[in-house]
Amino acid sequence: MKTLVVDRKGKLSIEEIPVPSYGECQALVKMKSCGVCNGTDLKLIHGTFKNFNSYPAILGHEGVGEVVEVGARVTGLKKGDIVLLPFLEENVGNLTPGWGAYSEYAVVGDPAAYIAAGMGEGTNAWKESCLAQTRIRPGDRVDSMEAVMIITFREVLSAIRRFGFKPNENVLIFGAGPVGLSFTKFAKLIGMGTVITADVLDEKVEDAKKAGADYAFNSTKCDIEAEVKKLFPEGIDYIVDAVGLNSLINQAMRMIKYNGKICCYGISPRLGMELDWSEAPYNWTLQFVQWPSKKEEGEAHSQIMAWINQGALKPMDFISDVIDFDRILDAFKLVEARKPGTKKIVIRYK
Repeated sequence: MKTLVVDRKGKLSIEEIPVPSYGECQALVKMKSCGVCNGTDLKLIHGTFKNFNSYPAILGHEGVGEVVEVGARVTGLKKGDIVLLPFLEENVGNLTPGWGAYSEYAVVGDPAAYIAAGMGEGTNAWKESCLAQTRIRPGDRVDSMEAVMIITFREVLSAIRRFGFKPNENVLIFGAGPVGLSFTKFAKLIGMGTVITADVLDEKVEDAKKAGADYAFNSTKCDIEAEVKKLFPEGIDYIVDAVGLNSLINQAMRMIKYNGKICCYGISPRLGMELDWSEAPYNWTLQFVQWPSKKEEGEAHSQIMAWINQGALKPMDFISDVIDFDRILDAFKLVEARKPGTKKIVIRYK
């Protein structure tokens, strides 16, 4: 099968590797689509992903595929099921999976099969990823291209739950890419009060308004601190970094409310900074959620699907481009170009 590989210098290439083997509690999946992640994928390409240093690497983690074969103990999956988060579980020669979903085939696990076989949590055989390798059920109002967004949606909703967002409280979100727009949309869906979103591009500011932001600002064209203080003289309850810029933490301290929380979701390529809390309130919290729990992602699935099936959440609102796998190198050129209007890019397999 074909797969996308990046070497230590950041060069991308399509390589041929064997179709993966799978265990008795797993299933083989033919890939249907995979989303380009502006965080994980680009940091692996640029060599800035925290604690990852195994190259050449096979890229891709936002995958959707169709089950084509099942292991002997599998009961929770069948041929033809559409499933989320197929991965490559093992090294292939000198290639290390950077999750490996930009491949023509990958593998998912069946939690029920692992548990029935005595290989559940706490055993060497257990794969935590299987808790989020959920299938799309008949009647779900989403196709295999749109389903890529469910992965981002679940990651963001599980982070919101970790951060402890509460109805009627107020939030400022930095960033209006697919992740920032998801934070914006979900903040309104869970009943938060005033939602403010800031970005550096006018097109993304308009996207934030469409996603439900009560206020959206281009932070290069206004004093965002002054705008927030006009609305909330005592500061705002939550501030979210959905970009991954360390400077936003210091800036957020000047806008956060007493006992408020600064929430870091974006992963900065710089793994350290100088904190200056001289202008922060006496009591405040800084929380990082940079590695979503697969268990918590799986638990977020039902709420995401309820919103989609009710029409309250439309995945295509977050997708700008669908590009065939044989043009995947062009897709990454488009990502790096940061062309206005680009949102989530989805890779489609034939």
